Amino acid sequence: MPNSTSSLTVTDGIQVNPRERLKKSFQEAFPVILFFVLAKLLGVLVLIIWSRVNGKSAKVLLSQRWDSLWYTRVAEHGYDYVLQAPDGRVLSNMAFFPLFPWLERGVAHVTSVSLSGAGLMVSAVSSLLAAWGIYAVTSKYGARSATIAVGLWATLPVGIVQSMAYSESLFVALAAWGLYCCVSQHWLTAGLLATFAGLTRPVGLAVVAALMVAVVVTFTRSKENSAVTHGGTASRRIAACLIAPVGALSYILWVGAKRGNLLAYLDVQREWGNGFDGGWKFSRFITASIGGSAAIAAAALFSIIALTAWVHISGIKRYPDISIWVYSLIVTLLAVGASGYFGSKPRLLIPAFPLLIPLAAALARKGDKILWGAGIALAIVSAIYGAFWLNGSGPP
Repeated sequence: MPNSTSSLTVTDGIQVNPRERLKKSFQEAFPVILFFVLAKLLGVLVLIIWSRVNGKSAKVLLSQRWDSLWYTRVAEHGYDYVLQAPDGRVLSNMAFFPLFPWLERGVAHVTSVSLSGAGLMVSAVSSLLAAWGIYAVTSKYGARSATIAVGLWATLPVGIVQSMAYSESLFVALAAWGLYCCVSQHWLTAGLLATFAGLTRPVGLAVVAALMVAVVVTFTRSKENSAVTHGGTASRRIAACLIAPVGALSYILWVGAKRGNLLAYLDVQREWGNGFDGGWKFSRFITASIGGSAAIAAAALFSIIALTAWVHISGIKRYPDISIWVYSLIVTLLAVGASGYFGSKPRLLIPAFPLLIPLAAALARKGDKILWGAGIALAIVSAIYGAFWLNGSGPP
């Protein structure tokens, strides 16, 4: 898709209104969004059947356990709830950023549904916006590749999380559209979306960083091109950079003020057992079954880092929108390098959808029959794995 200015898209000398561009984007994305909906419905249906066989409630698994339960506690009680863990740790709900529970409370108030039901509604709408956003931001590499990227994201093995009362779908929706605005140079909108992403999850700072890098790139380009080519006035770009971190910083500073320590949010995360060690504990975890020696773990860590670097270097060479890859790299590093609960690693990588772009481009060369067959097969596997995963003992 062609680049846009801060207010209009210029295509072969014809100015195209952004609303028309979005309308066209939705029309193009509609078939894969429909596939996305069907894949999510299949996942929920399989979960319902699997849960009944195991004497469990699919609704409880989707909206009233693990993180979803903490979000409803924030929505209901605010940030005064703590829980004493069996090992003596005091777990605070300040670990959870506020936008998702705010939306839960707002939807529950307007619709009179329960907070958990409101969480499912927020997640459902957000997942659709996320799927459309992924299509929009990747469509400049070809409509076929964008369609496949959304299909792959929909059928991730852990794709059931997109249907849970978790904040992943909301975050991906904000991040994808924020990146779209960076690529199409709608700077102020990108700044606002980055702020909201920063109020959703700590990794929202990846959207902030992507925006700032995109702005720096426009300032460092040759001044031979017009201001329109560089995304409008400098004041808009500077304003976007000032707006972008407000969400995350406001919440982190608020937690610091409540606890009387500027970096108290890091203390809250440590109480939950979360931190960043560059992936060392994760490497020890995945190599434990084959000996668990430090040498093997180091080799595994090096392999993970090398693979991550290779994917991003290859990606930026073929698809040179640097903001997309800055975002992806930060999300991937934070997910892999976190020292917390290792069972959550797959879902923490759900926001790293740019990793699917090279694979989608490669698959775009395949025939329609192969792609539809693969898509249906992946949807079935994702649905079965999601049901198995949520009916397990630990949180996703």
